[in-house]
Amino acid sequence: MTARAKKPSKSKSRPPRKADAKQRADLFFYERLAFDQGARVLAGIDEVGRGPLAGAVVAAAVILPRDFTHPFLTDSKLLTPEQRECIYAELTSRPEVAWSIGIVDHQEIDRVNILVATYLAMRAAVDNLRPAADFLLIDGRPVPVFSRMRQIAIVQGDQKSYSIAAASVIAKVTRDRLMVQMHERYPQYDFKSHKGYSTPEHLQALAQFGPCPIHRRSFFPVRQEPVEENLFEL
Repeated sequence: MTARAKKPSKSKSRPPRKADAKQRADLFFYERLAFDQGARVLAGIDEVGRGPLAGAVVAAAVILPRDFTHPFLTDSKLLTPEQRECIYAELTSRPEVAWSIGIVDHQEIDRVNILVATYLAMRAAVDNLRPAADFLLIDGRPVPVFSRMRQIAIVQGDQKSYSIAAASVIAKVTRDRLMVQMHERYPQYDFKSHKGYSTPEHLQALAQFGPCPIHRRSFFPVRQEPVEENLFEL
């Protein structure tokens, strides 16, 4: 398990469609709510990579300035790869934006299960964030590893909060780049295209070549035999 920050890369991508003023204001609603509840250092958290058959799960934590606004930022799944790269480069190059990532690899996923691995990636991202956050906005449900921290869990939070959307983009670009690197090692699986998700092409390659070292053995259909559930205490 690792947590690290990456240098931004330049991108000539065209940004996505611009949000209007009302949409931008709504995307800071939960940030304002957290500050009203006493947050001093607020971070948004999101993860990517729970569903793929191969590779790591990646989480990102992001602290935005209180006056932050962005005309194009939204859920990374609603953006093209070029748009994500463009926004990633902007976010990670702004000195007033603090961010960190947590990465849990395929071996740890198989050891502890994907849910626990996701929590570990989130915790690594938050633990390595500077300055330290005292309040979290989380996409989805409350996260047990942050039970001692104040948090607001938001369903589809990456479409409703700037902080979570920023974390979504940084996590997605980070993991996509990792899978492109894995494509260079194992080109027969075409990881650069599907990023490890169970597309028909990936399933066909898996049937033809069998699993490679970064496939998750605890995931069906990678595993050929039933795997006993791992119990892991956080």
